[in-house]
Amino acid sequence: MGIRAAGAVEAEFADFVREASPRLLRTAYWVCGDAHQAQDLVQSALEKVYLRWSRLRGGDPVAYARRCLVNEHTDTWRHRRRESLTEVPAEQPVTDAEPEDTRALHRMLATLAPRERQAVVLRHYVGFTEAETAQTLGCSVGTVKSSCSRGLARLREQMTQEEGTSRAQ
Repeated sequence: MGIRAAGAVEAEFADFVREASPRLLRTAYWVCGDAHQAQDLVQSALEKVYLRWSRLRGGDPVAYARRCLVNEHTDTWRHRRRESLTEVPAEQPVTDAEPEDTRALHRMLATLAPRERQAVVLRHYVGFTEAETAQTLGCSVGTVKSSCSRGLARLREQMTQEEGTSRAQ
């Protein structure tokens, strides 16, 4: 590949990054619930896309990037689960930019199992079909349906409890 062709490929990837990064960052944030970790997930996914850009650029590199960030989040969660906590993690700082409802939803999503959270976020926030969610998560459509069902049931239960607590106060 000549220097001009390589420059064109680099420019094409840079355009992809500018266009896809905001969507990937939103997805990553909803999947993990932490802005810093979401940025790390997106960077890691974009690095993997870049390494395979010549094969991906004709297809759907955004889908590949989403799959990479979901897999990376799952791997990170598994690794952290194995570690024993020696101190209680500090609560995330509250920013004025996030409405209270959004912060409450993030707190509730954080209580779900990772697969449930990923399925709920991809189906109901990102707007994927069940088949697209299954492909992204590397599971069957039935697993997506059951994960969403369990996750949504837990979210409803938490919302009901939270409403009952706020009314009692």
